[in-house]
Amino acid sequence: MVVIGLVLAFALGAVAHRLRISPLVGYLLAGVVVGPFTPGYVADQALAHELAEIGVILLMFGVGLHFSLKDLLSVKAIAIPGAIVQIAIATLLGMVLSWLLGWSLGAGLVFGLALSVASTVVLLRALQERRLVETERGRIAVGWLIVEDIAMVLTLVLLPVAANILKGGGGASWTDLVFPLAVTLGKVGAFVFFMLVVGRIVIPRLLHYVAHTGSRELFRLSVLAIALGVAFGATTLFDVSFALGAFFAGMILSESELSQRAANETLPLRDAFAVLFFVSVGMLVDPMIVVRDIGPVLATLLIIVIGKSIAAYAIVRLFGHPQSTALTISASLAQIGEFSFILAGFGVTLALLPERARDLILAGAILSIMLNPLLFTALDWWTARTAQKTQKDGAGTVAEPGQASRPSREPIPVTTLSDHIVLIGHGRVGKFISPAVKAVGVPLLVIEDNTDAVAQLRAEGVETITGNAADAEVIKAANIPAARCLLVAIPDAFEGGMVVQRARTENATLPIIARSHSEAENEHLLKHGASQVIMGEHEIAKAMVAAALPSKIAEAS
Repeated sequence: MVVIGLVLAFALGAVAHRLRISPLVGYLLAGVVVGPFTPGYVADQALAHELAEIGVILLMFGVGLHFSLKDLLSVKAIAIPGAIVQIAIATLLGMVLSWLLGWSLGAGLVFGLALSVASTVVLLRALQERRLVETERGRIAVGWLIVEDIAMVLTLVLLPVAANILKGGGGASWTDLVFPLAVTLGKVGAFVFFMLVVGRIVIPRLLHYVAHTGSRELFRLSVLAIALGVAFGATTLFDVSFALGAFFAGMILSESELSQRAANETLPLRDAFAVLFFVSVGMLVDPMIVVRDIGPVLATLLIIVIGKSIAAYAIVRLFGHPQSTALTISASLAQIGEFSFILAGFGVTLALLPERARDLILAGAILSIMLNPLLFTALDWWTARTAQKTQKDGAGTVAEPGQASRPSREPIPVTTLSDHIVLIGHGRVGKFISPAVKAVGVPLLVIEDNTDAVAQLRAEGVETITGNAADAEVIKAANIPAARCLLVAIPDAFEGGMVVQRARTENATLPIIARSHSEAENEHLLKHGASQVIMGEHEIAKAMVAAALPSKIAEAS
């Protein structure tokens, strides 16, 4: 199943990319092809579901690695009430549709709840592709997602009791919901407390111990064990979802200096299992439901894509956030996923939800997931057009920093510095470069998208531009034609190549020095216009040889 699923996903994903649509569509269609509703090979659905859960765990762990408790608490004022109100509105819309279809109140409640919660994988993929996770709107979306996860955990715990009441079971009353609700909230609180007190001490120390063994294989295994082990423990001991457990494990680990290495070690597996998640979603869908039940399918899709989006947009705007943030949250939530499947299956098992409703939920999920990249493409187009209009008009409101082609923002003013060094990135390498440049009195301009790092640099008197240097507007603001040199200190060679290419078009003779980690990255950066590429491993080797054989080096020179 894994081999056929991945090969098909690659082939159809490549075709989708060639047609200029999201590869996610190809992954979903691969699932339809190997699913039980189409002729030919049928993959193991149980295995696909288990592999998909691993993908969700690794994805949420990775998000946690780039998230902090401070980030989460900073958006609680909108994420908590916003998610609750949006869930309520979507649930009501689902109940209205179920009433029109002649279903019971209980069926309508479960159906509406299933339509109210967004897919973890789809939302995070969309944010990561646009580097939005660490921005304000990205933090709001992730915080919103965490609240939805907690709400669904509570729903799954309370549903058996509620089902008995809604079906008129004897001896059950609404007061019977109070005890399980209190127990569940207590378990969630206990898990959070355990992670913040015990996990904050144990997890970083464990990873540091493994790192000191010098075994890369053991370190990679320890990262996977932490992510999967905490997720499993969260579900087994605290009845918290896999995704929520993995997120907190990553968030605790983010406080360690090894967090970046941990993120890099899990990235390949994270991407592979995320693909299998989309394949598993595609396997659930009977394509013929679009023919058999076209009206209800379209109504379900409208609730997911339009109803939820309008509700989220209105909520975010009412809280005083800019239009760009409201539109991003709306597009992020305009789909449903893994919790919807769990809830639908649970509802059918409890004889509360008809099988027709489950089929509509699955059809709505796959169609909304297929449409979601198109919504983001439309958002990108609108953003770029608004930015161009703002530049022409010379007016607008300042949007959040760090994003390319943002709507309703003022043009970034071009720096007045000249004969200056432009430093791209102020991370592990950049933070050693800036003091050295300042010490010799050469003007320095830093481009960085981490707002905390920018604030610190400005406090030290260093001129900065907040944003991604791959954005044409950001690189223009650095006054590249008048610069002395460009230093590309970011670790991502693909993004570095885009930065180099943009800078080279601005100044054909500018010395551009970039960093890399491999010979292939060297070639990529040089091809895009870098004057010199410094590979960390080469420089370490030279320094070690120089330290070991100083006299021999002097004689040779």
